[in-house]
Amino acid sequence: MRRRTAPPPSPLPQRDGVDPVRVRLPGEGDWATVREHLVERLRGAGAGVVEGMFARGLIFGTDGTPVAPDAAYVPGMYVWFHRELPYEVPVPFPLELVHRDEHIVVVDKPHFLATTPRGSHVTETALARLRRELGVPELGAAHRLDRLTAGLVLFTVRPEERGAYQSLFRDRQVRKEYEAVAPYDAALALPRTVRSRIVKERGVLAAYEVEGEPNAVSQIELVDRRAGLGRYRLTPTTGQTHQLRVHMNALGVPILGDPLYPEVAAPVPAGEFRHPLQLLARALDFTDPVTGAEHRFRSTRVLEAWAHLGDRAGQ
Repeated sequence: MRRRTAPPPSPLPQRDGVDPVRVRLPGEGDWATVREHLVERLRGAGAGVVEGMFARGLIFGTDGTPVAPDAAYVPGMYVWFHRELPYEVPVPFPLELVHRDEHIVVVDKPHFLATTPRGSHVTETALARLRRELGVPELGAAHRLDRLTAGLVLFTVRPEERGAYQSLFRDRQVRKEYEAVAPYDAALALPRTVRSRIVKERGVLAAYEVEGEPNAVSQIELVDRRAGLGRYRLTPTTGQTHQLRVHMNALGVPILGDPLYPEVAAPVPAGEFRHPLQLLARALDFTDPVTGAEHRFRSTRVLEAWAHLGDRAGQ
């Protein structure tokens, strides 16, 4: 089995904590120039955008010099450029640093902040913020937490160690515990283990359950209840997209503030931060694959809906 050759290092630095885009030209093709290929490949960027980047010298080769508009197409060639990013409304909540050493960084992420750059969320992400705030450009995410979910996220400091930490999550060697606020149903027998098969289609916002071999397993427990609401402990042993949200909805107690379950709500305007999803990644427990240390991290956040209930109860 042939080992893949690692790509050359980027000639461009990060910008605002975001890596430049790297493109490798296909091994076969009938394009005469690099520009012709990129115009076709990046046509979603809009008419004239790629041509304008070439004219301004914004597309670079491995040697760090701009690629000329008439540069010949070379199969396997790498080029780099920075995307022109639209303005993003800042998420007005801080990232709370839980742990930092020479190998990992653990933060308590607020609601509404994406973990890594994706789609329309690029500079306003936990990864980009941390790179800027900590001055660690090689920081990488070991796993993801939904943008709407708050709580603990693990990042790696050294790129060569990232795979070891990512393997912990892939191989289910991390004990994850979540907390949620949802309606209380006296007829719902808890605790229970929910097993189902969840499907998430590309381009479709909500995941759904289908018949078949279960690929999603969650332990659901009721921790407390008052004023018609329950505080639940959710312990997933698998990691399907939206798993906990789908399982809570299937039990008839959808998580408060969920814009997808039971029904997909209309998009909210940018800058609307008033109704966070009441889901929190409360705990991460694992054995460090590099140092052998036993880690037990806990979020100190209190979900807003439960805190407000407590405020009213004390009046």
